[in-house]
Amino acid sequence: MNAKDIKATMRAERLALRDAIPLETRAAMSLAMAEHAGEAIAFDPGTIISGFLPIRSEADLRPLMARFRARGARLCVPAILDRQTIAFRELVDGAPLVSTGFGTSGPGPDAPVLDPEILLVPLSAFDTRGHRIGYGAGHYDRAIDRLRQKGMHPKLIGIAFDCQEVAHVPDEPHDVSLDAILTESGLRFFASWIG
Repeated sequence: MNAKDIKATMRAERLALRDAIPLETRAAMSLAMAEHAGEAIAFDPGTIISGFLPIRSEADLRPLMARFRARGARLCVPAILDRQTIAFRELVDGAPLVSTGFGTSGPGPDAPVLDPEILLVPLSAFDTRGHRIGYGAGHYDRAIDRLRQKGMHPKLIGIAFDCQEVAHVPDEPHDVSLDAILTESGLRFFASWIG
């Protein structure tokens, strides 16, 4: 099998494991993630942080994002504009949420579009080197590349459950490595900027 086929198999296997986690357990695991990272991730007030609202069996980042907002972060979430592009729309308290593509929800098209300095990145699998397998559409890889073309160096924190770890993700030239991974067991660093 080539790297693409291996990734597809790993993606399916790890997402099936994630899907099997009972809802109540996922909620408790999500709260543990907020406890592990709510104060541990270093940033200045006004820093733009992209989170996401959960779809399918993803971790619920709303408690963590609330902690970041309380520390002065400016929050945004992705909106899928087309098959190639996501934009990060500002998420403010009380703003109505609409469908934003790929099963996601977030602020509508009138919300300001921001360039995040820290991205909380959903994924299907990860390894101990900080390599990840996304959902297969490449939205985050392209968004990160666009930010880098603007001269930005966004910090990337993968969001997953422990069951999504694999021994080795086959990395390809276009793949972007994570700076950290956050699971229900804690925050693991692959770069020194975070702590």
